[in-house]
Amino acid sequence: MFVVNSVTVETGEPVSIEGVGQNPARTLSHAESDAVTLARTNAEQALMEQVVDRANMQRAYKRVVQNKGAAGVDGVTVSGLSDLLRQHWPTIKVKLLEGNYQPLPVRQVSIPKPNGGERHLGIPTVLDRLIQQALHQVLSPLFEPTFSTHSYGFRPGRSAQQAVLAAQSHVASGYEWVVDLDLESFFDRVNHDLLMTRVERHVADRRVLKLIRKSLKVGMMVGGLQSPRQEGTPQGGPLSPLLSNILLDDLDRELDKRGHRFVRYADDVVIYVNSERSGLRVLSSVKRFVTKRLKLVVNDKKSSVAKPSRRTFLGYTISNQGHLRISMSSRLRLKRKLLQVFRRSRGRALLRTIEELNRVLRGWSAYFKLAPSKTPLMQIDGWVRRKLRCILWRQWKRPKTRERNLRRLGLSVQRAWRSSVNGRGPWWNAGASHMNLAVPKLRFNNWGLVSVVDTIWRLQRLP
Repeated sequence: MFVVNSVTVETGEPVSIEGVGQNPARTLSHAESDAVTLARTNAEQALMEQVVDRANMQRAYKRVVQNKGAAGVDGVTVSGLSDLLRQHWPTIKVKLLEGNYQPLPVRQVSIPKPNGGERHLGIPTVLDRLIQQALHQVLSPLFEPTFSTHSYGFRPGRSAQQAVLAAQSHVASGYEWVVDLDLESFFDRVNHDLLMTRVERHVADRRVLKLIRKSLKVGMMVGGLQSPRQEGTPQGGPLSPLLSNILLDDLDRELDKRGHRFVRYADDVVIYVNSERSGLRVLSSVKRFVTKRLKLVVNDKKSSVAKPSRRTFLGYTISNQGHLRISMSSRLRLKRKLLQVFRRSRGRALLRTIEELNRVLRGWSAYFKLAPSKTPLMQIDGWVRRKLRCILWRQWKRPKTRERNLRRLGLSVQRAWRSSVNGRGPWWNAGASHMNLAVPKLRFNNWGLVSVVDTIWRLQRLP
C-alpha cells in the first residue's frame, strides 16, 4: 500500500514512488502505474472536498472575521456570519459539492486613488468572502511553487519591502535605467477565458473551475441596479489577488526567458536595463506581449523609461547610486491622512487625538523603515507637533486662558502675557518660540506621541 496525494493505493507489496515506499530500486508494473495515475487524478478532482473540509472552513472563517469589512448586497455583516452558517451551512455545502452554488452580485464601492480619480472595489457578501477564502487556502499551495521569484505581491512570506530591496539591488548593480510599466485598470480588464485557461493548468476539479468562473462573472450592484461583467475580477474579494498572480505569471515567465532584471508587485512592474535606448526597446516589446498575449492595456501616459530617481516604486524612490528615499507623493499622502485625524480633533481631548495619530504614524514608520534619510522624517515630526500646538492654541480660546496655560507650562508671567495678546492666528502661534518652549518635543514624548524619526531609527537597528 502507498499514498499519493492523500489517496491510498493497494499494490500487495511495498513500492517506491517519489520517495514513498521501502524499495528504491523497485519499478512499478503497468497496473500499478495506472493505479498511481488514477489516484493522482482522483486527488486532483477532489479539490472541492478539501475546500469544504471542516478544518479549512474554520481557518477561512477566522480570517474573514479578522479582516472585518463591510456587508455585501444581502446586508449580512461579519458578526452575523455565524448565525447564517448555523442555519444554512448544510445546504450550502451540498450546493458546493454538487457544483450548483451561485455567488451573489458584488456591491460596488468607490475609493479615491492616491494620484487622483477613483478605484472601484467589488465587495462580495460575507458568505462569498468565506467561500473565496476557503478556495484561496486550497488553491494557493498548488500555484505558489510555480510562481516567479521576482513576484512579491499577495504571496505568503513576501512583502512590498522585499520588492523594494530587490529593485534597489538591481540599481546598485549598475542598471541605471528603469522601464516602469503601468497596466491600465488591470483588475477591470482581466480576460476571463485567458485566466481560466491558466487556472486549468493546475486545477482539474470541474466544480472548482465552475465556481471560479461564476465568481468572475457575477454582476456589480450599483444603486440597486446590477450590471453584467464580461471581463475583470472584482477587486475586493479574497480570491482576486491569487487570480491576478496566476494571469501575470505569464508575463513573469516571458521576462525571465528574456533574461531581464525585473520586480513585480501585483500589477506594478519595473524592469531595469543599462541604457535608455534598450529601455525603450524593452518597453515596446513588452507592451506588445501584454496586449496580444494577455489582452491587457498598457497606460502609455504612466509608463515610461527613466532614471530610477525620477520614478516611484511602492512609495519609494531609488537614487541613481542605489539609495532608498521616501517619495514626495508618499509624504503628501501621509499628511492628507493625518489631516483627516486633525479635523476630527476639534473639541476632543488632545491625548485622544494623539492615540489616533499614533496608529497611523506607527504603520507608516514600519513600512518606510528602509529609508535612512532623517531630514524628511524630521519635517514630518515637526509638522505634526505644530498641528497639535495649533489645536491647543484654539482650545485655549481666550487670552486669559492662554496666559494661564503658558505660565503653567513654564513661561514667565511677562512672556506668557505678551504671547497671549499678540493678535496672531493659531498657526503662527503654533510655530512661534513661546509655544515651542511651552510644549517642546520632550513634552509630546511624555504624552506618548510617536516620532517617526525615533521609531524608524529604532526599527533600523533591530536584528
